[in-house]
Amino acid sequence: MPVYSMTGYASGQSGPSGEHPETDSKPTHGGRIGVEIRSVNSRFLDLTFKLPEELRQHEPALRELLGSQLKRGKVELRASVEGPGSAGLGEPSVRLLQRLNGLQDSVKAWLPGARDLSVADVLRLASADTATRGDWSVELQPLVENTLKALMAARATEGARLARMLQEHLTLLRALVAKALPLVPQLVEQQRTRFLERWQEAMGAAVGSTPEAAQDRALTEATSFAIRIDVAEELTRLDSHLDEIERLIKKGGDIGKRLDFLIQELHREANTLGSKSATLEMTRIGVDMKVLIEQMREQVQNIE
Repeated sequence: MPVYSMTGYASGQSGPSGEHPETDSKPTHGGRIGVEIRSVNSRFLDLTFKLPEELRQHEPALRELLGSQLKRGKVELRASVEGPGSAGLGEPSVRLLQRLNGLQDSVKAWLPGARDLSVADVLRLASADTATRGDWSVELQPLVENTLKALMAARATEGARLARMLQEHLTLLRALVAKALPLVPQLVEQQRTRFLERWQEAMGAAVGSTPEAAQDRALTEATSFAIRIDVAEELTRLDSHLDEIERLIKKGGDIGKRLDFLIQELHREANTLGSKSATLEMTRIGVDMKVLIEQMREQVQNIE
């Protein structure tokens, strides 16, 4: 499965627009529907609909359609309806003209001062009547489905770019881990020397004190030494997390939350590595790791 970004945009119209032929569908009357879907990153799926009155009744079906394809992201679907007047003037029916004439007579009977309907008024009312009576559901559903496919394609394209960037960062992090591993024996030797110096200080300070006190001081120094030299464990866990991230990227699909958790674990291990560092070179490696991990965090926040 591809890796999907939560950022994307797609639009379509129910008439032949010439701009997005892949999202066009044939209208059933002179009117036209325009649809836009845009999405940005979010922790959960947040759907927002901005529909005209003619399409408001279709929101539950549209919500179900988008929810079946999208897992995360703040998604806004905006739709507009254009009457047939925009595509060309349609001839009002005789029945409509008779109805308008009867309504005008009824109004003037109560309001003698009311002005007569103009040709422009009749055409405008005829256009509104056609738009109101139109069954927009015939066009709306396939139009939104096609626009949603275009959105998914855009999110997949952006997701592929993010996946490539993550893979590049993984390669750089693996190089830093490989660079740090040979430094571990040097670090252990430095810590061993420090431990022996502190041991001698402890034994010297124990002159005139009880053997138990000297033993406790020695055990404290030994414990501190054991903790300080345990850098290889962090490097091993770092490498394991990198393997898991790479596996998830190859798997694709709904992996954003899992990746976010692993990035937190990488950051924790890099921080621990830096705090245990006893050499300048190891400190620099830890800083470089944290910079790369922070860059990865920014990218992962956009993955579904």
